[in-house]
Amino acid sequence: MKKLGKLLLALSFVLSVTTSAFAVTVVSWGGAYTESQKLGYGDPTAAKLGIPVNWVDYTGGLSEIKAQKEAGKITWDIIDVFAMDTIVGCDEGIFHEFDFDKDFAPAPDGTSASKDFFTSMPSKCAVGNILYSWNYAYNTNNLKTAPKTIKDFFDTKKFPGKRSIYKGAMSNLEMALAADGMKPGKGGANIYEALQTEKGLNRAFDKIKALCTDPKGGCVFWNAGAQPPELLANGEVVMATGWNGRFFNAEIGEGSPIAQVWDGQILDYEYFTLVKDGPNYSNGNAMKVLREMTSPEMLAGSAKYIAYAPWRNSSIGIIKAGEPWYKDGKTNMVPQMPTAPENTKSYILMDAIFWADNDTEISEKWEAMKAGL
Repeated sequence: MKKLGKLLLALSFVLSVTTSAFAVTVVSWGGAYTESQKLGYGDPTAAKLGIPVNWVDYTGGLSEIKAQKEAGKITWDIIDVFAMDTIVGCDEGIFHEFDFDKDFAPAPDGTSASKDFFTSMPSKCAVGNILYSWNYAYNTNNLKTAPKTIKDFFDTKKFPGKRSIYKGAMSNLEMALAADGMKPGKGGANIYEALQTEKGLNRAFDKIKALCTDPKGGCVFWNAGAQPPELLANGEVVMATGWNGRFFNAEIGEGSPIAQVWDGQILDYEYFTLVKDGPNYSNGNAMKVLREMTSPEMLAGSAKYIAYAPWRNSSIGIIKAGEPWYKDGKTNMVPQMPTAPENTKSYILMDAIFWADNDTEISEKWEAMKAGL
């Protein structure tokens, strides 16, 4: 019996190693976000395809995958990355170049993948995963009248009180120009065109400075996502910019009297990339998993666990048809999706290339302004 037990133990070990060796490894950011990915489409994909999917946390950037490549020991298959990393990784041959309509599933009505994407990709090596929002919220108990536009955020006469804004220039400058009457244009094209001029940049800075120095206003700077809901809850500010997922968690998860305003929101995003010569690159399993996870049905699944919008337009229809969609069984998620038609009447699409090119110069000017407040 002891020999049989040892034999079974050894066999179990071999099977676990074999399974692990053929599992597709997906690298992401951890926490509630990765949990939503795993439960929303990672586990369902593994069950559907019969291909194990392992999730690994990292802190971003390309240094780790570059080190794996240089050592000739690549262990990652799919990576969740920022836009600029997809561009750099593509240029350096780290990531696979996609044929979008061939590699990715069509919408339920047959619309090709490229036409079903919310917007175009930053590189041929990127496929959209989720979109989240930089918007603003207010405490419904602290305001008699509900703000409705991005202009209201800066209107201290109608809505007196302090505002909380992000510690850096990114997002603040875009919102400032939209609040100052500039029409964003398609995806915010007009905003970024203006920010590339000294006149447009100064206009945005002046709008922020006026808010922060207004005796009826004032600015409290936040640097962590949990802060804006907390500042609203304790009444330190009357409005706060922040990430829609954090506001949603405070409102739905914690029962805080918070309401979001979507006008002038800035849509930000995450992408998946496929690592060339990863463990499951040549056998095609990594591509199979990525194709399934980014299908409209699977991406919609992540919205059961987090208030981030799927990259596929048709996913919104799937969520709408299945409402209430959230995991609590009672919350409708379409109104919480940054890409829902009602929430995208006036929006800005974060321009990662603009910030990559101009962040250092603008940040110096921004910090100087903050020091003089």
